[in-house]
Amino acid sequence: MTNRNSESQGIQSQEARTASNFLHDIIAEDVRTRKYGDALVQTRFPPEPNGYLHIGHAKAICLDFGLADEFGGKTNLRFDDTNPEKEEQEYVDSIQRDVRWLGFEWDRLCYASDYFPQLYEWALELIKAGKAYVDDLSADQIRQYRGTLTEPGKDSPFRNRTVEENLDLFVRMKSGEFPDGSRVLRAKIDMTSPNLNMRDPVMYRILHATHHRTGDEWCIYPMYDYAHGQSDSIEHVTHSMCTLEFTDHQPLYRWYIEQLGIFPSQQIEFDRLNITYTLLSKRKLLQLVQEKHVHGWDDPRMPTLSAFRRRGFTPEAIRTFSTSTGVSRTNGITDIEMLEHFQRDDLNRRVNRAMAVLRPLKLVIDNYPAGQEEFVEVANNPEDPAAGTRQVPFSGEIYMEQDDFREVPPPKYYRLSPGKEVRLRNAYFITAQSVVKDATGSIVAVHCTYDPASRGGNSPDGRKVKSTIHWVSTAHAISAEIRLYDKLFLKPDPNDVEEGGSVLDNLNPNSLEVLADAKLEPSLANAKLEDRFQFERVGYFCVDSDSTPDHMVFNRTLPLKDTWAKIEKKSEA
Repeated sequence: MTNRNSESQGIQSQEARTASNFLHDIIAEDVRTRKYGDALVQTRFPPEPNGYLHIGHAKAICLDFGLADEFGGKTNLRFDDTNPEKEEQEYVDSIQRDVRWLGFEWDRLCYASDYFPQLYEWALELIKAGKAYVDDLSADQIRQYRGTLTEPGKDSPFRNRTVEENLDLFVRMKSGEFPDGSRVLRAKIDMTSPNLNMRDPVMYRILHATHHRTGDEWCIYPMYDYAHGQSDSIEHVTHSMCTLEFTDHQPLYRWYIEQLGIFPSQQIEFDRLNITYTLLSKRKLLQLVQEKHVHGWDDPRMPTLSAFRRRGFTPEAIRTFSTSTGVSRTNGITDIEMLEHFQRDDLNRRVNRAMAVLRPLKLVIDNYPAGQEEFVEVANNPEDPAAGTRQVPFSGEIYMEQDDFREVPPPKYYRLSPGKEVRLRNAYFITAQSVVKDATGSIVAVHCTYDPASRGGNSPDGRKVKSTIHWVSTAHAISAEIRLYDKLFLKPDPNDVEEGGSVLDNLNPNSLEVLADAKLEPSLANAKLEDRFQFERVGYFCVDSDSTPDHMVFNRTLPLKDTWAKIEKKSEA
């Protein structure tokens, strides 16, 4: 396994250990005691290709790859493709793109379907050993026979079939002789076990469906609980890290491996990443896509990694966030503002600044020399002197934000209003004099005067102004579509719904606002797909994939306000 940003990942691994280190400690102890002899630490990231990866997967990816890297081990990317009805090549491709974008490269690319022949042979072994049987009960009947948490289950009437009958029926299941749902193969364990997962779990079901890789070769498919541990064993995975919902499945994971006498992979559980205002159910996310509540899996309002990428988030910020949440054995919830804080911090340090007027209002400087144009020198990124400077054109007619002018200013309004002086960023002091209105009474232009001696934004007589506003020269401006994204859900917990309701009831009707004719400084005409910028005084933006040379589109990644930084500072105090 190679990591394209090993130095950064090393820092983040240290952050993860600082927050919570029990996974690190387990692996360190196994290495110290040589639990697996000379074998390298081997992990795997095993997504099911039934949807796009979301932000919750980022934590698992960082743990699987990061811990293996820390101990000089390897990580496989393995697709858990045992459910052909829900899995597609589109998802396989997107998952590989997202893992690489996040900054990781796998040692081996594997599929559970690679192991179908071996899993079938092992099932035959369990049948021959009297530890698996073919059951004719329906799915509903199996649930009824399983019992409850307080009542033991009861044996299926087909549980004591002979080995010969079970072998015959299972081979005929594989050959396609029986219809879907008519029979299953179950492990024979203990119908009275206090752990419901051990009450003769289903190993195989009949499913006449075309698989995205194996086509129609198989009509029986292994269940996740049967395929997962054996796939780990085949790959000699030493540390199989899963989220806490699999804790009760661990005895079954071990049972299959022990009964088959194969490589003893071990499963270790940790808390999953839950985030406020964020839905992390692939089934529900698929519903949003299929019912067109969003514009696809990569809609920037979605919590998928491809959506975060399109919105302008950086893999570095997502890795830092994922590892900084820590690892524990108790599920909790993390504030979305923590992720946004890490992203703002990262963008503030790395991206160039630009001036963009989202809701333009024309500003005419009456005493500016007619026909004169000049350039002002502006730092590309004040946080990074190495980023250099650029020349921004200035003229006697510019665009300003509508919100930066009030004809009748409210109390404590320090921006431009009649008779008030403000600074044009990096340019001059100006004073508003009059307005021009259209037939409806709306202001379409503001006339002002400027102080030629204040070039660069400073007055030679030392007078002060309380506000600085940004601008774009009308003669040089380029037009662009701006998409302002907000949270997709109104409630911190999107699943908090009234009885009979759904998460759709909590959708934010104002999660997207489109501004069709924003005005941008001309340097942005050369911006390329996924280029990121801080639009001064406005927020962070990136070039969207819908952009064309004739129609530029920018997505707002985040506004400038950082609520989490204030919360963090307050908690430290």
